Amino acid sequence: MNNITYDCALVLILGAVLAGCSGNAKLDAAQQSGDNPPMPAPHNFLVPPMQVPAGVGWRAGQSPKVASGLKIERIAGGLLHPRQLLVLPNGDVLVVEANGPGTEPVTTPKQLIAGKVKDRSGKGGKGGNRITLLRRKSGGGRWEQHVFIDHLHSPFGVQLIGDTLYVANTDAIVKFPYHAGVTEITAPGVELADLPRTINHHWTKALLASPDGKKLYVGVGSNSNITENGQEVEYRRANVLEVDAATGASRIYAAGLRNPTGLQWEPESGKLWAIVNERDEIGADLVPDYMTSVQEGGFYGWPYSYYGQNVDRRVVPQRPDLVAKALKPDYALGSHVAALGLLFSANNALPSAYHGGAFVSEHGSWDRSPLSGYEVVFIAFQHGKPVGVPKVVVTGFHADDEKVLYGAPVGLAQDQQGALLIADDVGNTVWRVTAQ
Repeated sequence: MNNITYDCALVLILGAVLAGCSGNAKLDAAQQSGDNPPMPAPHNFLVPPMQVPAGVGWRAGQSPKVASGLKIERIAGGLLHPRQLLVLPNGDVLVVEANGPGTEPVTTPKQLIAGKVKDRSGKGGKGGNRITLLRRKSGGGRWEQHVFIDHLHSPFGVQLIGDTLYVANTDAIVKFPYHAGVTEITAPGVELADLPRTINHHWTKALLASPDGKKLYVGVGSNSNITENGQEVEYRRANVLEVDAATGASRIYAAGLRNPTGLQWEPESGKLWAIVNERDEIGADLVPDYMTSVQEGGFYGWPYSYYGQNVDRRVVPQRPDLVAKALKPDYALGSHVAALGLLFSANNALPSAYHGGAFVSEHGSWDRSPLSGYEVVFIAFQHGKPVGVPKVVVTGFHADDEKVLYGAPVGLAQDQQGALLIADDVGNTVWRVTAQ
């Protein structure tokens, strides 16, 4: 097949996939939230139906929509795929700008189509491979922007312990000396620990320091949907790793988490929590992404089962012994919302209805029609556990007809004034939300 014929065939396949309606969702995200979400029967698709809004970015003066009683402002723009945020003790904000390293080999038509889909949505935008520092100006408005660390390798997680800044590149944790008030670090990074690199189907590496600063916890996603790339490339993947901050020695803390993209300490219980993106290609209503407390030594099912002990028959070989050990997550967020940011907040500069719970940013997915995600929600907690249904905080990242995408929320943080900060990687913007 020559290149012209192949490209034409790809266009036809992509068009058919995007036009498919037989896989439309029957449940909305709220119906699939909570501790006991409905689990419809799985479906098998040769190429699953997709819905892909075209990424166009924000027009001048345009912004996301916020819930009643809130206001939103742009504090930084012109970034290169901002993904994660960290507020430093002096109030400066670090913005990690990155995308995947582009090392995943394209070996199937599905991978080629997925790449085209990602580019169309704007989620394949060029990453900066750097960290930018934002510093608040007196009088409000846009903050100062300084290139803080450059020439990183698909970074994602960032944490400060004392005077050492730790950055989770896609292939290693590196550390840098930090001095309060500086706007640039030029010292080379020193590798603390290597991380699974291989093909990088899921390249992001979430990072969280323990309260005593002695350990780092790393979220490492799987190298496939359900091990279709082989078990050997899944070594130490789909796990939360625990890394000694002094020596770099590491171990698997919890396993079977397909893509743990956000890690946080729940303030009342002190437990480690994660948000996890679940598997694809068995239906618009499967499988719900979730947030859960992470038990040391716990196994959460991937790839053999989902949401506890619901067996995925596509996986070969089957492992009923591991399925029997699979822990059920604490709280479902809805199918294909693609949660990427997690922030616990006891108190903040938003109204009291948004105190004492977790903010979750939902990056949105093309694996569902109608669209789900593309918003920031708040889930109330009582006695260290989530309660009720998610409350929408920020939305409007896509057009009402779902054909155009302006932005997509990723990392979350709370600044020193208590405002909610949101990294928007499609809109290349950082947003700030407070009470009106």
